[in-house]
Amino acid sequence: MKALYARELTGEERATIERGLRSSSSFTVRRCQILLMSSEERLKPAQIAERLRCSDQTVRRTLHTFDQEGVVCLEAKPRARRDEQRAFNDEARERLEELVRRSPREFGYDASLWSLEMLAEVSLAEGLARWLVSVQTMSQTLWAAGINWQRAKHWITSPDEHYEAKKNDATG
Repeated sequence: MKALYARELTGEERATIERGLRSSSSFTVRRCQILLMSSEERLKPAQIAERLRCSDQTVRRTLHTFDQEGVVCLEAKPRARRDEQRAFNDEARERLEELVRRSPREFGYDASLWSLEMLAEVSLAEGLARWLVSVQTMSQTLWAAGINWQRAKHWITSPDEHYEAKKNDATG
């Protein structure tokens, strides 16, 4: 197997790499060290890895990236996902607000009040959500839309006209 080395550095690349050795980012410093050891000392990836106490795969990845990108590889790239991660897009949020104002009975439920679980199921079935969302996600989505979601409360009432007085006497 052919040994992997960094290509010969230009004067500008060498200056950038030497400045990178004084960087506050450990990522940049480590990559600069790898490139200098490979280019100047002609060390193999396993030897560089042993000196820097990192894996030889890290060294190989750095050398390949430098070969493809040049000194741009010295800066860490964002690791965040680039795809849309929200369960509800803006249009779906608007439709969800309309859905909440409709009766669950229209969607085949034997209930007159929505639960967060039912909303999650219907939003998936209606194509509002991209996947079956959790109760917490549904709650946060409604909160962001300005809907203060609270569980339905059952109040005890009595037809007795003296109920309030009797209740207060009993409970103090």
